[in-house]
Amino acid sequence: MASNKTILITGAGGGIGRGCVHHFSEKGWRVIGVDRFDFGDDFPKNGHFIKADISHPDSVEQIFQEARDFHPALDALVNNAAVQVAKPLIETTVEEWDSVMASNLRSVFLFVKLAYPLLKANGGAIVNVSSVHAIQTSANIAAYAASKGGLLALTRAMAIELAPDNIRVNAILPGAVDTPMLRAGLGRGHLGGSDMQERLDNLARKTVNGRVGTPEEIAHAIYFLADNEQSSFMTGQALVIDGGATARLSTE
Repeated sequence: MASNKTILITGAGGGIGRGCVHHFSEKGWRVIGVDRFDFGDDFPKNGHFIKADISHPDSVEQIFQEARDFHPALDALVNNAAVQVAKPLIETTVEEWDSVMASNLRSVFLFVKLAYPLLKANGGAIVNVSSVHAIQTSANIAAYAASKGGLLALTRAMAIELAPDNIRVNAILPGAVDTPMLRAGLGRGHLGGSDMQERLDNLARKTVNGRVGTPEEIAHAIYFLADNEQSSFMTGQALVIDGGATARLSTE
């Protein structure tokens, strides 16, 4: 499928990011992927992978120099990269707090600043990957929840400021999706279970749909928000995809 569209995806090597890389590539988009870890051998041949840590402002400058060399304009930006510290708030260090904010929130501010002229050229779209933890959360994940809540407010502010340049900005709030980050977070032990599969099964029972989501399902939703032909009248919105988990009262 031929396309002249180009997208930049951060956190490209993780669960949701990897799903996005392959989905957009299958739709014919040129994909620029960014991750602090190697992607592997299956990155799309017509795309470009950049190994970099987005929590460092100098790295972001270098990323966009390389992105512009690959292609002079962007049709979409997906701010997906994130880190998670799973521990009690009172045990979280200043360094851990700052690390989460630098990766999950400040990086989005910097990426949008630098992506702005590339997106303005075509009237592009920005999709910020937040989390259901932005609206309903749990114990021992405060820094992550705060960063994702801040990302929702930032999404609305960006949507207002960038609308005159025909740039749309929306957020997606995934719930329980089977990713390396989710599996690492289950180590908190809050769902019980003697092994990972039992923990995943216990988590699945918490959702209305009775299962955990897949990265591919989230990638489809991100594609919808990124594609101007599908969501042209949406901006400043937050799309929750959580198997119905936030629809159910916690007291049920």
